[in-house]
Amino acid sequence: MTTARRGFRERMVRRVLGVWFLVSRAHTLGVRGAAFDASGRVFLVKHTYVAGWHLPGGGVEIGENFHAALVRELAEEGNLRLGDPAELFGLYHNNHASRRDHVAVYVCRNVVQMERHAGDGEIAESGFFSLDALPPDVTPATGRRLAEITGNVPQSPEW
Repeated sequence: MTTARRGFRERMVRRVLGVWFLVSRAHTLGVRGAAFDASGRVFLVKHTYVAGWHLPGGGVEIGENFHAALVRELAEEGNLRLGDPAELFGLYHNNHASRRDHVAVYVCRNVVQMERHAGDGEIAESGFFSLDALPPDVTPATGRRLAEITGNVPQSPEW
């Protein structure tokens, strides 16, 4: 087989697989927690693989409900335990990740950190911050969610 023909075949296979992936891919679901301690400070994480400070959270696993994913992600990313019951704040379409990505945001009050998170391959830094003294590199989406939760801006359906 010639090099040109092999290149054409590879391009066609990649194109077909790309279309198949877009058509067959299921919706992705994520969860984030606006986790506040008893002093009203919010817990934020800085990942090793993306810039800025974020609300803790992640993907909802197959067979897992949103609440279970929230509890798992808070424990994994911050050694956090819920104090008061988590309250669903909103469902968002995250078209920055993909046209099929949706994120549930919960407000969690009186969370308790069982022990300080030491950092790992996923979390570079984490901590509690006063809403009037957030780190300068809080992501735009995190800043908007916190402004929505505090009633400073209207809630948006888009991430």
